[in-house]
Amino acid sequence: MIENELSYKIIGAAIEVHRNLGVGLLENAYEAALAYELKQQGMDVQQQKALSLKYKEITVENACKIDLIVENKVIIEVKAVLELNPVFYSQVLTYLKLTNIRLGLLINFNSELIKYGIHRIVNKLINE
Repeated sequence: MIENELSYKIIGAAIEVHRNLGVGLLENAYEAALAYELKQQGMDVQQQKALSLKYKEITVENACKIDLIVENKVIIEVKAVLELNPVFYSQVLTYLKLTNIRLGLLINFNSELIKYGIHRIVNKLINE
């Protein structure tokens, strides 16, 4: 399944979660519910995936934790905030570069209409 097909299904699952849970919960509630919905569709989902990185001569263990990785092709960063800070977009882009994944979704469940809380971020520097 390619990234665009996956993102379509992920967005559908996010809409389902938002419809059922509404706004006002902590991020971990939305993350768990979204992971559940995606797994119910038969997708491979990794939650809270710790990443290490190489910096010059050292390895930094647990440099970050990615909320969700779907089918090793899409990264999802789950938020439940009043307003998305520009650094959140940079955070997703950094995750994409570290994993060599092409597509990321930044999803803010604290949006009255979830469609305004979903943002696509593309890694244009992917190494094929």
